[in-house]
Amino acid sequence: MAPRSPAPSPVRAEVRDELLWSQLQALIAVARLGSFTKAAQRLNLSKAAVSQRIADLERHLDQQLVQRTTRSVRLSEAGSRLVEQAEPGLALLSRSLGEARESAGAPRGLLRVTAPVALGRQHVAPALPAFFERYPELRIELDLSDRLVPLAQEGFDLAIRHTSAPPDTHVAFKLCPSRALLTASPAYLARAGRPQHPAELAQHHCLPYLRPGPAQWFFERAASAPAPERLRVPVQGLFRASNSEVLRDAALSGLGIALLPDFSARDAMRDGRLVEVLPDWRAVGFFGDAIYAIHPWSSHTPQGVRLLVDHLKGVMAGGY
Repeated sequence: MAPRSPAPSPVRAEVRDELLWSQLQALIAVARLGSFTKAAQRLNLSKAAVSQRIADLERHLDQQLVQRTTRSVRLSEAGSRLVEQAEPGLALLSRSLGEARESAGAPRGLLRVTAPVALGRQHVAPALPAFFERYPELRIELDLSDRLVPLAQEGFDLAIRHTSAPPDTHVAFKLCPSRALLTASPAYLARAGRPQHPAELAQHHCLPYLRPGPAQWFFERAASAPAPERLRVPVQGLFRASNSEVLRDAALSGLGIALLPDFSARDAMRDGRLVEVLPDWRAVGFFGDAIYAIHPWSSHTPQGVRLLVDHLKGVMAGGY
């Protein structure tokens, strides 16, 4: 009698299952994003690692799953069928595991959050005491920086961003709308006159945000017909800065006209220390039109992240 083949080792089967899980994740990410580069960013892997996982899966199944050219990436018929069948099950399993972990007790652990300096100082940090009252076992490290850091690489769980286009390689939660406001102090306008058209800003002291290249603002008047009237206005003044709080304070001191995000201008406009200039025109293309909370992509959002996002949504509801 021929000797029987040994039964597969449970340890080896577990390792093989774990590898298949990661390989299927890579295939699904490539299928949904249409790019090895974007899939690698979403999975926090190198492009080579994503390619290797898919190649290993193709060898395991003895089928080509991805058809690669110099210009495009698309799934073969077998690859499309596998993604269609496997994706719902993997998403359900990932969600179930996450919920099981979270049901073990009260929310706890560390959340690392990054936010722009002005937005973080004025609105994120003041919202945290009430959050800690509700969830005393959660801890937060808040890094204030105007540098756009790579979240997964630098270990951040969440970024608060002022943008119009959150990255499609991350999970983005819209917290509230936002808009840019052209503002000045009543004292400056009394002294220098109130501009009636964006072109007149060239004759005023303006307070541009410090960015590379010439200082210029773009405006749109949506009420104009048949299409919105758009203008580009070069601006100059005595002072430039890379922080909206600093520019707001310069405008309050009467140094000139400042283009500010609404969350920095709000309080000073409410009490009349700043007033809106050219209200019939809308500044475009400079600040984002919404504030987002952005989380590195995963099929399951951690409980602490979800709770903080919900809290910030409640605090910022309605915008500024």
